[in-house]
Amino acid sequence: MIVRPRPGPLDLLFAIRGSIVLLILPRVGTIALLALALAVWDRLRPDDFPEFTTAPFALLGITLSIFLGFRNSGCYDRWWEARKLWGQLILEARAFAREVSALLPPEEAAARERLLRRTIGFAQALAAELRGRDGRERARPWLPAGEHPALATSIHPGEAILRAQSRDLAALLRAGRLSDMLYTALAAHLNSMTGIQAGCERIRNTPLPYAYSLLLHRTAWLFCLLMPFGFVGTLGFATPLVAAILAYAVFGLDALSDELEEPFGEAANDLPLDAMARTIERDVLEALGAPVLPEPLRPERYVLR
Repeated sequence: MIVRPRPGPLDLLFAIRGSIVLLILPRVGTIALLALALAVWDRLRPDDFPEFTTAPFALLGITLSIFLGFRNSGCYDRWWEARKLWGQLILEARAFAREVSALLPPEEAAARERLLRRTIGFAQALAAELRGRDGRERARPWLPAGEHPALATSIHPGEAILRAQSRDLAALLRAGRLSDMLYTALAAHLNSMTGIQAGCERIRNTPLPYAYSLLLHRTAWLFCLLMPFGFVGTLGFATPLVAAILAYAVFGLDALSDELEEPFGEAANDLPLDAMARTIERDVLEALGAPVLPEPLRPERYVLR
């Protein structure tokens, strides 16, 4: 995710990091070169150049902008829902750590540490799995050694960690260390974490309909390729500049939607899952009374991972 101060006038014009300019530059350059070739053709052989009116291109541009707006809105909804889910996970981890620290009796210090360290492991495993990494390896340092074999054979490492949490709470309940009411309160946080994991998996595994995205990609290319034909007779050698600006807007919105559609990736505008998992790690370790806390992750060249 891009984290930087509010840009000034020059930054608005020349900022590159996170602006997707480099991503769409080849496409914009292709349209500009096509427009330049048409302008030269129109200047050298004006009688050979067909005459076009701008009305169809204006109508197509309006239609395309409406569809791009709908797709951008849908992709942003996915990005914002993913951010809300991770904000809820931070809340649940803090509340679980606070209540476990306050409610478990002092003689259950070992159980308290297991429960809280597994919470960190769950966050690390979920962040890794959503980015296509090995969640088991990310969670391993936070789990008791005896749970590593079960984690290695689990389909969903996060769910295996939550099952271990439930077993520990159930053992405390049977031993009389927790009342039914306190067990229910702590189990509710685990249920919320399960819901958060399922919500993240739903977003990750359910992209926007392929046919809808394909239609917009094709229409964007069709509009940008035909656009110079409608303006070259009027704008002449200014056509490449106008075509490049319009292509930047069209391809830019299209590319930005692609990034927002997958909020858990590692593109510049995706969510900082590693930083949010580190936030949970710091909060839970503080609840455990750790003397030294890891440093929060900082943006590198304005990008927070």
